[in-house]
Amino acid sequence: MYEPTVARLTYRALLGRRRAAILFVLPALLILIAVAVRLLTGADDQVAADVLGGFAIATMIPLIGVIAGTGAIGPEIDDGSIVYLLAKPVKRSTIIFTKLIVAIAVTMAFSAIPTFIAGLILNGNGGQIAIAYTVAALVASIAYSALFLLLGTVTRHAVVLGLVYALVWETLFGSLVPGARTLSVQQWSLSLAERIGADGMISSDVGLPTAVTLLAVVTVVATWYAGQKLRTLKLAGEE
Repeated sequence: MYEPTVARLTYRALLGRRRAAILFVLPALLILIAVAVRLLTGADDQVAADVLGGFAIATMIPLIGVIAGTGAIGPEIDDGSIVYLLAKPVKRSTIIFTKLIVAIAVTMAFSAIPTFIAGLILNGNGGQIAIAYTVAALVASIAYSALFLLLGTVTRHAVVLGLVYALVWETLFGSLVPGARTLSVQQWSLSLAERIGADGMISSDVGLPTAVTLLAVVTVVATWYAGQKLRTLKLAGEE
């Protein structure tokens, strides 16, 4: 199910000079914000939770997921270079799974690690805040990667749709419409963080069993459907 050559090509595409620069910007900004807040307010558990929840979970991780998830396959489909990969004797489900693993790894590296570092800077992991949000970042990375990889497979407007979901649905509607929060990767990941962090520091509108179930279902279904869509792509010689 994992093809090293596909993985190497995907890593090279995601970590090219331009995309790598974009990927580094948000984590660097989070660290800078954490340093500034610590200098201004000192170590405060609630402030740490607000910063990590308001910027890392709500903004940084979804955007990194969009870049990594759609970038793992979207550009190859757009420019037609995917046909060279599909011509190889590799199962299309293996291609999707390999690209998903790469997207997850990149998203985790550029989101979970900076989140943990920022948490340590903000309050030294008081109230298990840093650990809680790091776990949330890890599980959110998996679901976002699967969702945005699917978008990259089914539409040429994957980045736009991914940004709409991340910034409009989760951030805007998620904060204004209570029912929308139930269908939010952000809230599902916060459910795990709520269980780990100190009482009252982190809250989620979704119960833990429901959150874990939805995270698993969305990841599996999105990955399966992306594989199905890739199978429908026709090579020129197959027409």
